[in-house]
Parts: sequence; structure tokens; C-alpha cells
Amino acid sequence: MTFNATLEIIDNIAQISLSGELDASTALIFQEKIGAAAAQDINTLILMMKELEYLSSAGLRMLIFTKQKMGPGVAIYVVSPQEMVMDTLEKTGFHHSVNVIDEYDAAKIASALS
Repeated sequence: MTFNATLEIIDNIAQISLSGELDASTALIFQEKIGAAAAQDINTLILMMKELEYLSSAGLRMLIFTKQKMGPGVAIYVVSPQEMVMDTLEKTGFHHSVNVIDEYDAAKIASALS
């Protein structure tokens, strides 16, 4: 399946919707979106992963890069990861460094940040 990443920024929240397979051949597409989000004055990054079917080690490296690039002042939320993607996040312990949620609720996230 083809990989796709779309970035939307509203106020101080960047949302990147991911679909397909995030691997070595598609990691640079994701990296470009992260760079564009990091260049803005954001405090929250939402990674919509409901349609992301596969996450390779190269994709995982991009998530680690994302965490480093955004820095400690940006809250990162992983939303609706599929079972295989969540399994990768759990086996590597990455799920401990981000907020994994089943459903995106802007109001709940906003109140958690206040």
C-alpha cells in the first residue's frame, strides 16, 4: 500500500495523518512533514495512525527523530494505532514516551495541556 502523510496545523496543534506503510522507502516523506510542523510554534503534535498498516524499524527511527525534533515542550499523541503498529511501539518501549489514545478528542487534549 502507498504511504501518505498529510499535515494540518490549527492554532498550536499540528496533526499528521499517516496511512499505508512507514518504512525506509517512505520515511523521508514523514520527515518532511515533521520538519514543517517543527518550524511552526506548536505545543501539541497529533499523529493519526488509524490507517497506518505497517511500521518498520526505519519508521520507528522516524518516530524517535520526531520526539527529539519536537523537544520536551511539545506533547505528542499517537491516535488509534493498529494492532501491529501498537505491538511495535510496545516492544520497543516507545509508547512510554508519547501519549497513546484510542480516539482523538481535541477538548480532552486541550484540558490535559492546561
